[in-house]
Amino acid sequence: MTDSPRAPHQPSEPPAPSEKPLDSSIRHTTDNAVSWITLDRPEAMNALTWDQRERVIELLAAASADPEVRAVVLTATGRGFCAGADLRGGPHAGERVPGDVARMIRQGAQRLIAAVLDCEKPVIAAVNGTAAGIGAHLAFACDLVLAAEPARFIEVFARRGLVPDGGGAYLLPRLVGPQRAKELMFFGDALSAADAERIGLVNRVVPAEELEKAARAWAERLAAGPTRALALTKQLVNASLDSDRATAFAAEAAAQEINMTTADANEGVASFVERRSPRFRGR
Repeated sequence: MTDSPRAPHQPSEPPAPSEKPLDSSIRHTTDNAVSWITLDRPEAMNALTWDQRERVIELLAAASADPEVRAVVLTATGRGFCAGADLRGGPHAGERVPGDVARMIRQGAQRLIAAVLDCEKPVIAAVNGTAAGIGAHLAFACDLVLAAEPARFIEVFARRGLVPDGGGAYLLPRLVGPQRAKELMFFGDALSAADAERIGLVNRVVPAEELEKAARAWAERLAAGPTRALALTKQLVNASLDSDRATAFAAEAAAQEINMTTADANEGVASFVERRSPRFRGR
């Protein structure tokens, strides 16, 4: 939605097909079993266009399906991580009927956040700069968040007279509690990386020049781990926030039952018995 400082102050309709390739302004590489997804529109503070959003969703789905990918890093170039949704470039909104905006949000921002939450590989956000609106929610949806010291997080929606979308009212109370979430959303003040770490929105803050190194170290450590066990763990933790104890316990038992059929679980047990380090293969 309208998170970008440059965006018009109204919701967008899905734009017409872009003249640029779908993956323009998104860099993607796979290195040491880590999928690196890099937003690359620094001149726009990496505000997300429609085609960029679709490309990120596509890459996250591909990471889930590819056994050779065992972790994902989501990062950006320049001074901004993501300044929100870039609503320029699409057709004019025209006349709307009830349901249009809700449909647009479901098919747009919510699909993006769900793609991160549902990715079967661990996703690390390496936040290099300002993360505003849906850009902040994109980071908060990741499993682990590393932030460079200059990074800032801004819930800009109230500044625009809008309700938070892209899962913000779902994510933030679960991360920092309802009172803190309301403070961030009501006022829309910029939150420094250090303050974000203090209240639990960020795992670690590092100097800007060390961000990529830190993200690579964590991602490669995850990529060397028991991939299916990590996927099941992610599912359990995410689901537990909406479950009662009986449901959570049943899900835990079922997940372990499934996990014990994997080669990595057998390797983990064997390495313990044989007093050696495990060699996980992600299978």
